[in-house]
Amino acid sequence: MKDITYYIYHIPGKKIGVTTNLKSRVEDQQGYGPGEYEILARRYNISEAAKYEALYQRMYGYPVDIVPYDKLNCNKNKLNMKINVTEQTTTFPCPVNKLKGQLMDNIGMTWETDHGVFFINEYSIKWIMANIKTSMFNKQRSYIYNKAFARFYDNHQTHDYPSNGHVTRTGGLAPTGMKERSYECCDENNPCTCEPQFSKRINRHLEPSQFDLIREWADERGLYENGDTKTQALKLVEEVGETCRAILKEDREEVIDGIGDCVVVLTNLAELVGVPIEICIEAAYDEIKDRTGKMENGTYKKD
Repeated sequence: MKDITYYIYHIPGKKIGVTTNLKSRVEDQQGYGPGEYEILARRYNISEAAKYEALYQRMYGYPVDIVPYDKLNCNKNKLNMKINVTEQTTTFPCPVNKLKGQLMDNIGMTWETDHGVFFINEYSIKWIMANIKTSMFNKQRSYIYNKAFARFYDNHQTHDYPSNGHVTRTGGLAPTGMKERSYECCDENNPCTCEPQFSKRINRHLEPSQFDLIREWADERGLYENGDTKTQALKLVEEVGETCRAILKEDREEVIDGIGDCVVVLTNLAELVGVPIEICIEAAYDEIKDRTGKMENGTYKKD
């Protein structure tokens, strides 16, 4: 499971940056509404997010930040609250009257229990504060019951409580996290009521792209930690060969499967090289978009 989602965002003509909270950072603080910025990538590790931010800044011709995102003082000591997790409870290192501040300082923090991976956001904070109990052994500590916390997730729809991809053992949160879709009920004269986390007009959720899901799948299986480019390159040749055989056999289902497999391998190969597949695709398109030529024997030949 991933700890927290880092969004690499682009305000065209202005900047490329990183944030864990698009509404707060881009919309509230910088004043850009939906449609005025775009999401370039999602990463689940602060160091990777910093690397991708620099890559995109170079790609789009912006100055690269002198101090990387993961080295900023405001980011160095995040998510450092010491908690104690048992089968039944999660105990926090502070009394009830000090807990809310600690939780607010650690938004994005996750921890694993027998009931699933829990995380801190504005919604889980509300539940924690409503159900927190003072430790009978130490008045300076407080705790919650893990099973009850997991049930809180299970009893709410995923679009009401963004999950960043986390899921309880009972399946209360969808593994794909927030979904991106428009709502016809939302416009300037009719504030959105289908997204309780936003009091202002916000008409979309963010859903991980297929590339994000491929990378998450590969990362969970150790491919990036233990794999290498040579192995993936050979895997790509193998998948291309299988696709070619399917084409010769006119097996449509196998052709579709083969093309998909090639995309998966290319996504992972790009990740191992250190450049997101999206940047590779954009670079290739930028090279060919103005190219002229003509078709000869079923192949487009450039001038």
